Amino acid sequence: MNAAPADQIRLLDVQALDLRLAQLSHKRTSLPEHAEIEQLSSDLAQLRDLLVASTTEESDTTREQTKAEQDVDQVRQRAVRDQQRLDSGAVSSPKDLESLQREIVSLAKRQGDLEDVVLEIMERREGAQERVAELTERVAAVQAKVDDATARRDAATAELDAEAATVTKDRQVVVEVIPADLLKLYDKLRAQQGGVGAARLYQRRCEGCRLELNMAEVGDVRAASPDTVLRCENCHRILVRTSESGL
Repeated sequence: MNAAPADQIRLLDVQALDLRLAQLSHKRTSLPEHAEIEQLSSDLAQLRDLLVASTTEESDTTREQTKAEQDVDQVRQRAVRDQQRLDSGAVSSPKDLESLQREIVSLAKRQGDLEDVVLEIMERREGAQERVAELTERVAAVQAKVDDATARRDAATAELDAEAATVTKDRQVVVEVIPADLLKLYDKLRAQQGGVGAARLYQRRCEGCRLELNMAEVGDVRAASPDTVLRCENCHRILVRTSESGL
């Protein structure tokens, strides 16, 4: 393949722009905020799970307390009715009186037991409420950190994208004047060779593979026409000659 020396040198400009685009892309995907957001999001998800569990526990204990208080009230009302019957004198049979008195004593004990249950439930409910309040604050704090990291990530991403857009425009300007067949070869080699399709020959060394040409290779390069598109014998990239090639 033949191409004007100026067009071959322009490949180095395109290569430099492509390398910059690759660097920007790598930097974009490697922003520290990505890992920070991922870790914070994981922490946030765990805290939210705990908050849901604590909120559920608070709701359950609230219903449990309501039910227990209703049980206490029912026993209390039954005891009041029995006491009123006892005090009214409506029960005259000694046997019935004794039975009524035993029931009043039994209800008093039952009421005491149920009130202890209410107190125990209230303690559990208060503990759940404290955990809900604490976890709510922690969720808010971590969410604020997520929002901050996201804002920093978005700002950095926007800056990198803006630079990438500028570099892409610069590349379009350069490639418009490069022969299509030469650009096609360059793009093919760039895809095969880790993003580097053209390399400068500097002081008899290929800057693509960093290997120095042997004497036979130097002789072949010297003998080649300036229009000949050379390839490195080691890495097969396009080898671009400049005034600093050391020939």
